[in-house]
Amino acid sequence: MLTLFFDLDGTLIDPKEGITQAIQHALGEMGMVDIPHADDLTWCIGPPLWNSFDVLLGPGADLDQAVDLYRAFYTDEAMYLADVYDGVGEMFDALHQVDAKMFITTSKPHVYAQEIIEHFGIHAHVEQLFGSELDGTNSDKTDLLKFALDETGADPAKTVMIGDRRFDIFGARNNDIPSVGALWGYGEPDELRQSEADALAGAPEEVPEIVFDLLGLDAD
Repeated sequence: MLTLFFDLDGTLIDPKEGITQAIQHALGEMGMVDIPHADDLTWCIGPPLWNSFDVLLGPGADLDQAVDLYRAFYTDEAMYLADVYDGVGEMFDALHQVDAKMFITTSKPHVYAQEIIEHFGIHAHVEQLFGSELDGTNSDKTDLLKFALDETGADPAKTVMIGDRRFDIFGARNNDIPSVGALWGYGEPDELRQSEADALAGAPEEVPEIVFDLLGLDAD
């Protein structure tokens, strides 16, 4: 059975507006004066929040407080400030035709991610969402994918991870899963190439054929 694990932010939805607004709010509340522009914060889309705030705030910062400030604003003001990428619906339709089992694996806390996929109707296309816990457990993609593999019983040899950042690719490799880098997301092409994604897709509609070729499957 073909199994696909999809990242959420930067792969199925473009969350730039909501995430960057929440980061800017948290930075301001933490006392930062020169708050970066939204375009300079897109590198924060994908990694665990603690990693991003560690870089943004520097040594000695209370990262837990920054994360709490982010989450308070994000859940109240910004969670649905996102758009589903063009072509995602067509991608899902093509994969349904071959009875692929599809799941979401995201570093975002599952309590928030589940609300988001239900808001945008993505939940209708996937069997389950796997996300992190609020304390950061499973925010690392290696740990998250191991957990998802254990829970689903999926065969790594017949499973593919699709994501836009190096964390997705590293997590897949550490669990012996082939990976497809999503070039339409927030990972730079060089990032995905250097992290040695097994294949690259320029648009969601390209994913089904690339997955079939990667696993040596017949699309018919």
